[in-house]
Parts: sequence; structure tokens; C-alpha cells
Amino acid sequence: MPKKEFVMRGQTVSGGTQILEFSGDKQGYAFRMTECEIYPSTNILGQSYELAATITAAKTAEDPSNPNFNNDGLIAVAYLSQANDPFNGSSGARSIVNDTFLITQNLILSVIDTFSGSPMPVNWQCRFESVKMSAAEEAATNYKQFAISDDS
Repeated sequence: MPKKEFVMRGQTVSGGTQILEFSGDKQGYAFRMTECEIYPSTNILGQSYELAATITAAKTAEDPSNPNFNNDGLIAVAYLSQANDPFNGSSGARSIVNDTFLITQNLILSVIDTFSGSPMPVNWQCRFESVKMSAAEEAATNYKQFAISDDS
């Protein structure tokens, strides 16, 4: 039996992608994402930043700068910004997670620092919980993910 709740975390270069490994995990179980957060990695209080991330179960990564919520495989988006400008100083953070999507296959995380200048890597953390499934639920979930990630 997999852990009831677990965390994946890391740091990914701006404009890069990373595979979150789920395929081949315990038979009879799926996983549900419950949280997706991002955080800057460099000189946090001394600069401006605008960070974004997407996580998808589709075949290709979703552009974190322009996420399309019509993408059935889009599971999570996160946004974080801080402007150290005396006239326009502001900050914002937002995260949206589809916590009803049952995960049985690998996910693609994509991140970007869109602020001009030297983009920094993006720290990220996602929380998941395991979900026990019947054989019929597992077949339906696997088929759904296959259909989302298939080219044809």
C-alpha cells in the first residue's frame, strides 16, 4: 500500500519541464493532487519576479505563460509575482488544482520566470494523496489518461 499522503518537490530551470513519475506505482491505487505551490530560488527579497507553473497529464507540456483551461489533461497551475518597484510594487500568488483528477500515469511539470532580465529557476512543491480503486475504476481511469495523452 502506498503512503496515504506524500510530497514531491524540486527546482526546475525557467522554461524547462520535469516528469513527475507515477506510472508503474501500486496496482489498484491512483493519486490525487491536493496542492501545488511555487517559490523563487534566487535573492528572494532583492529582486522582482513573475513565476508560473503548469502540471499536465497530457502528452505535451502546457505553456505556463498561457495555460489553456480547455486542456482536459491540465491538473494544476500556479502563479507567483513580486515587483520591487516603488511606483508599482505589488505581489500576488495563486494556485488552482483539479483535485478530482485521478492520476495513474506520469505528469509533466513546466515552469517559467517571465520577468525580464536573467530568469531564475523555480522551486516547486506538490502534495498528493493515494486513492484506492476497484478494478473497474482503475480501468476507466487508465483509459481516460490514455485518451488524454494519445496523439490520435
